[in-house]
Amino acid sequence: MNSSQSPNLQSPISQSPNPLIANLLPLAATAVLLGYFLPWIVHPTAGLTFIGLDVSEWVKFLPPVQAGQTPNRDYFYLPPITLGLSLIFYTVGWPARSWRTWAMRGLGVAVSLLAFPSIEAIRFEDASQWQPRVAAIGVVAAVALLSVAFGRWPWVGAVGVLAASVVGLLWPTWVLAAVRPIIIEFLQVQVHTGVGVWLNGVGHVLLGLAAVLALKNKTAV
Repeated sequence: MNSSQSPNLQSPISQSPNPLIANLLPLAATAVLLGYFLPWIVHPTAGLTFIGLDVSEWVKFLPPVQAGQTPNRDYFYLPPITLGLSLIFYTVGWPARSWRTWAMRGLGVAVSLLAFPSIEAIRFEDASQWQPRVAAIGVVAAVALLSVAFGRWPWVGAVGVLAASVVGLLWPTWVLAAVRPIIIEFLQVQVHTGVGVWLNGVGHVLLGLAAVLALKNKTAV
C-alpha cells in the first residue's frame, strides 16, 4: 500500500490546516489561565476580591458548605485540570516519537499542577479536603501516558477536548452560583461576578468550539 492509500490516523483536532480552528487553542488556553488567576467574586466599594481558589478556601468554613448543601467546592480547581486534559487530547494523532508531542503532553500535566494543594493543606487538613485534587492530577498524568494508544481512534481527541470544555465551563460556574448567595448573606453586602468567571467561560467555549468544528468538518485542528 503506497502512502496515498494509507489510512489517515491524524486526529481531527491536531495539526489542522484550518487557521480558525488552529488559532482557537492558544486563545482558549490564555483565557482559561488568566481567568483562573483573576477575580471570581468582587465588591469594589468594600475592596473585596476573591479569585476562584480564594473562594474555595474561604467558603469551606461556612455552615451550608460544611453541611454539604452546595456542590463540591473542589470544582473551583477544575480549570487547570480541564485545560491540561485538553492540551493532551489535542495531541492525539501526533507522531508518538516527536519531542513536540511529549512537550505538549508535559505542558498539559504541568498546567494541571496548578490545582495541587498547598503543603499546609496536606499537613494540617483532613485528606478529604485535598485528595480529590491530587486524584484529578493523577488522571491527567494517566491520560498523557495513555494518549499513545488513543491514536488508533482519531475521534478520541476531539471528543476528549469537547468533554473537558463542558466540564470546565459548567461545574465551576455551577458551584459559584451556589455559594455566591451564601457569601452575600454572610457578609451582608452585594458581591458581583468577577472577570475571571467570564474568561474561564470564554476559554472553555473556545475549546469546545474547536472540537465541534473539527468533528463537523472532519479536519484536524
